Order: sequence, then structure tokens, then C-alpha cells
Amino acid sequence: MIQVAVVGSERCDERHYRIAYEVGRLLAERGCVVVNGGLGGIMEASAAGAKLKGGLTVGIIPSDRKEDANQYIDIVIVTDMGHARNVIIAQSCDAMIAIGGGYGTISEMAIALKLGKKVVAIEPEVVLPGLEIAESPEEAVDKALEGLA
Repeated sequence: MIQVAVVGSERCDERHYRIAYEVGRLLAERGCVVVNGGLGGIMEASAAGAKLKGGLTVGIIPSDRKEDANQYIDIVIVTDMGHARNVIIAQSCDAMIAIGGGYGTISEMAIALKLGKKVVAIEPEVVLPGLEIAESPEEAVDKALEGLA
């Protein structure tokens, strides 16, 4: 199964929440596992969208409490590593889709790019070298999955 990380802010606006929900839904329709940080905002939205289509969701949470994961996460990976868990998220995915975001999202994108992963962003705060930009959830999913078996 292809694992796609969906990353972005825990405190996102309604528009980014809807975009993340649609990305999660589209990934599940294509048979992908949605991997994220397991908390609220973009993470919750992408997991909720995936669950709508019966998708599998994995949350790699920063705390030591399994209960901190949002209700749409099927498999909770407890790290007790804070932001260092971003490395695990980046390493665990075959591709990454970022939606908006701040410093945490930028670090996830940078790590994934350093690891040679494809990273696609919708409305990124910063455009990093190697980052692919998408204008819609459909384009982001298509670009992220391009070339993956």
C-alpha cells in the first residue's frame, strides 16, 4: 500500500480544513494509507476525509498519550518526541502533501525532500527547492502519486 503523509497546521482555517478533507478522501479512493501527525486541523481533516471512503489512517503523535490522537486515526504511533516526530512522518511516507502550514510543516517538507521523497504543496508558506505546487486537491493527489506503483 502506498503511504502518503498529509501535513499542515493544527490550527488551520476552514478553507484549508476543507482542502485537507478532500485530499484525504481522494487518497482513500485511490487505495492509499493516510499518514499524519494525528492531532487536529489539517491532520484531523485529512483523516476524516479518508475515513469517509473507508481508508486506513495512521497518526504519528508527538506526545506519550495515545488518547491525544483525533477520532479518525486508526493506528496511533506514540512517540513522546515532540517535533522530532516529523522525521518519522517524513521517513514513513512514499510521498507528502502539505497544505498551508507554518514552521512544523516547513520542517516536515524539508526533511521529506532531503530524504528524496516527492513533496507537493497547496498554498505553502515557503517554497523550498524541489517542492511541487498544486492548485487543487485533485492535482496534489495526482502529482503525489505520479510514478508510485
